[in-house]
Amino acid sequence: MLALAALDKNWTVNQVYCLEVLKRLREKARQKRPELFASNSWILHHDNSPAHTALSVKEFLATKQITVLEHPANSPDLVPSDFFLFPKIKEILKGRHFDGIDDIRSNTTAALNPIPQNHFKNCFEE
Repeated sequence: MLALAALDKNWTVNQVYCLEVLKRLREKARQKRPELFASNSWILHHDNSPAHTALSVKEFLATKQITVLEHPANSPDLVPSDFFLFPKIKEILKGRHFDGIDDIRSNTTAALNPIPQNHFKNCFEE
């Protein structure tokens, strides 16, 4: 699981923003998981928001040969992060106060790192 920077409050989530995030995500995948990147064996999962389904985004994903796990239409309750990831993070971080975005980011990363990779895989397979 790769984490990206928090959304800047001055940005609107649209296809332009989504493309920028995908470019950063692709680069982070290359840096942090070179073996998965080289074999093109990583999968992107996102919902069906207009920014994610825009033609420019689909073209980028196709030209970069990024495999996308299809998400059923109108099914936000099926997002694995909602029922698998967020509850784990909330359990660990509940009741804590943070000094800013960097503090939130480092504590969230520290909460995510101990989760074994096969738990993420099992979540998607289930």
